[in-house]
Amino acid sequence: MNFENNLAFAKAMDEADELRGFRTQFLFPNQNGKQFIYLCGNSLGLQPKVAHEVLKRQLDNWENHAVEGWFEGETPWMFYHKELKKLMAPIVGASPAEVCPMNTLTVNLHLLMVSFYQPKGNRFKIIMEGGAFPSDQYAIESQVKFHGYKPEEAIIEVFPRAGEETLRTEDIQAQIRLHGDELALVLFGGINYYTGQWFDMEAITKVGHEVGAIVGFDLAHAAGNVPVKLHDWNIDFACWCSYKYQNSGPGGISGIFVHEKHFTNTALNRFAGWWGYQENQRFKMEKGFVPEVGADGWQVSCTQVMPMALYHASLQIFEKAGFIQPLRNKSITLTNYLQFIINEVNIELGEEQYKIITPKDSKDRGAQLSIIAREKGKEIFDGLVDNHILGDWREPDVIRLSPIPLYNSYEDIFLTGKALLNVSTTILGTK
Repeated sequence: MNFENNLAFAKAMDEADELRGFRTQFLFPNQNGKQFIYLCGNSLGLQPKVAHEVLKRQLDNWENHAVEGWFEGETPWMFYHKELKKLMAPIVGASPAEVCPMNTLTVNLHLLMVSFYQPKGNRFKIIMEGGAFPSDQYAIESQVKFHGYKPEEAIIEVFPRAGEETLRTEDIQAQIRLHGDELALVLFGGINYYTGQWFDMEAITKVGHEVGAIVGFDLAHAAGNVPVKLHDWNIDFACWCSYKYQNSGPGGISGIFVHEKHFTNTALNRFAGWWGYQENQRFKMEKGFVPEVGADGWQVSCTQVMPMALYHASLQIFEKAGFIQPLRNKSITLTNYLQFIINEVNIELGEEQYKIITPKDSKDRGAQLSIIAREKGKEIFDGLVDNHILGDWREPDVIRLSPIPLYNSYEDIFLTGKALLNVSTTILGTK
């Protein structure tokens, strides 16, 4: 597509956008009576307008039914998670039995590692991306310590080549093969939070299994962002938060995936809880944990009704939008347009003031561009915020901008570029 750096082009793109109506279903932050252009959905998604309604409905259930709300009302809490499972599954390429909403992301990562990180003999190491989000780093570090290993001996991090910002798939595969006999687990993010690189999850999984390792993914920045096929790619397990691209609210409920091939594997350890016990026998309160079949068997605590209601509300918006593929199609165009606009700003400035470190090919990224300013990056970021452009600053030097297809427009992108140019010329004094 031949992009143009003018408002008329952006408005024409918005007019032709079949998803444009979904923007009206979200609430945008504002300051001093002016609405922000919100490009931070990779950190926290916007609030759906229906959020107040769905919370009130559950508060009414609590008021009217009290404890009987577990079994009475329009959405009995005992079985409420099943409604979500049907809508979660298409987003991550799984069957409803393979997914479950529960807990929060790092809690679920720990619970899944209890089952899927089982070091034995010489096979005790975990391979991961270098520079993973701290949650993953700390969880993995503490897990290997729990098993009696030293992190510096048990954890292998794969970093980009010198002078490069992102990882090459062949380098990841080579490291997996190099350490194959020692690997118990391959655990990557689906998308790296800092660079925005979408890893080739299928290729990583294939080589991980070739060397005899279990393969899992943290999909915090991938679920609801890019099309993944957890079942078809034969991934063993995954977990994700729902408050970024899936708009479930701050600290929203997490989701897990366990491939169906593991459902009957009695050799898997797990930290059990009452809510993971087989559903039709749960209230007999008998000793001896017998897990419910499927991902539900990894539940520990009872249903978190209010967070689940917020997630449910957002999942229904995804359903109306056609789940992932229509969103992905728009996301590619939006992000390509943002890339074009940033390059136009550089041309206007007469130099590469802004270097995009996210992969240039849309197949290797989701709805995010990570940008390094040559100078005064934090000042420029703050200047954008002052101009009602809200992205995300990540130390030491990255501005993350994430156009979300459900609620961002092409006009947002054009106006962001205009503001970026104005802020740059003011702060840098180039014009």
